[in-house]
Amino acid sequence: MPKQFLPLAGEPMLRRTTKIFVTHPEIDGVAVVIHPDDRALYDGATQGLGLLDPIAGGAKRQDSVLNGLEALKESAPDHVLIHDAARPFIIPRDVSACIAALVERDGAILAVPVRDTLKRGKQCITDTVSRDGLWRAQTPQAFRYLAILAAHRAAAGEALTDDAAVAEKAGLSVALVPGKENNLKVTTAEDVALAERMLALASGKTRVGSGFDVHRFTEGDHVILCGVSIPHDRALAGHSDADVALHALVDAILGALGAGDIGEHFPPSDARWHGAESRVFVERACQLVRDAGTCFANVDLTVICERPNLGPHKPAMSERLAELLDLPVGRIGLKATTTEGLGFTGRGEGIAAQAVVSLFVA
Repeated sequence: MPKQFLPLAGEPMLRRTTKIFVTHPEIDGVAVVIHPDDRALYDGATQGLGLLDPIAGGAKRQDSVLNGLEALKESAPDHVLIHDAARPFIIPRDVSACIAALVERDGAILAVPVRDTLKRGKQCITDTVSRDGLWRAQTPQAFRYLAILAAHRAAAGEALTDDAAVAEKAGLSVALVPGKENNLKVTTAEDVALAERMLALASGKTRVGSGFDVHRFTEGDHVILCGVSIPHDRALAGHSDADVALHALVDAILGALGAGDIGEHFPPSDARWHGAESRVFVERACQLVRDAGTCFANVDLTVICERPNLGPHKPAMSERLAELLDLPVGRIGLKATTTEGLGFTGRGEGIAAQAVVSLFVA
């Protein structure tokens, strides 16, 4: 499916993008350039938005933009904005900023300054490129209509990468309007997953799951908790590495997703998991989080035991959790407590752990 019709949090990307412009008070009409074969997808994605008739695209992006501009000849607007359908996070204020810049300029584009160090080369670095004065172009790109129409007509058949380049070639004056890093252009499958997480964060809605696990002691000289090896005169028994803390965490993640429990995903009867590092279970649970278009809000984990003393090891445990979950340490709660000599943990028969996970959902 063409990416602009892919659903983001249940709504087609194209619909999310066009709604921003349809509802903008400074915009009188919105038309989408599409491939004729995608008409059914287009109709389903834009139903009820009150768009202008769609326009058939050309062989390349530049041809499609020219087709779109030519289709507006009868209405001949003063200004026109050209925007990527796959940028669904543009905000109305930035649209207004581009329009306002046309008072003094022929065109204006949203752009963000380059902050990374730039290298030139293929397999090896051949040069370091100064980033001074370099910007990454975004959309929308706004222009005086007649000027950009003439520029596109003059550049027909050339291979220019964006409409600002077409304007530059025609000698038009194009302003740089500071944009936002989150004005993401969704291009790859990873971008789709990132867009889902951005929508989930913006929603402020959460789902919560809890997990609990117990492992008894057996002979050994260390225990593994949160992926950290901790010296002890006993070990924990289990089919995998018996990391009771990560097992409780995985169950909490699965609970928040409504995706069953750790035993369903990694049954002890399956020889693949014999002696497996529990990070494998966490990585799989985190992939399920990404697949669902959600992301972590915070994690709270409590380890319950009389011994070993976990105090000196908590910083390393927290850092390992942050690495596994791709979360700042500040959004991870890690506590160790005892039962004051009561129960199986108090008698030193094993270790228990309980976890609570909150996920942002769109």
